[in-house]
Amino acid sequence: MIMKGRPMIKNSPVVMHGIGLGSKGTCTHYHKDVDIAGLLCGRCEKYYACFKCHDELTNHSFAPSSTKEGHPVLCGSCLTLLTYIEYQEGACVNCKAPFNPGCALHKNLYFCS
Repeated sequence: MIMKGRPMIKNSPVVMHGIGLGSKGTCTHYHKDVDIAGLLCGRCEKYYACFKCHDELTNHSFAPSSTKEGHPVLCGSCLTLLTYIEYQEGACVNCKAPFNPGCALHKNLYFCS
């Protein structure tokens, strides 16, 4: 499904993975209303609610994806795939749902140049 030229994942095989997922992509580890960004693992190329969920659900550690990757972020609110630059805006460019500014503390876990 495409909305305003933006890639979407509704009705497609791309999903967010995690433990105790809420309806907007929150997980057991990070469950505030703003903890809705799914991040792409550079190794298995799947979206996870957080690196802790990934590491508990797979047999390898979360690998950061490149900031140049096409769409390394998934909005849990509207399921829009986002570029790294769009994610840096602090809210989804499609639905305007805010992302947790504290995620910047984990930038090196999720992204590499």
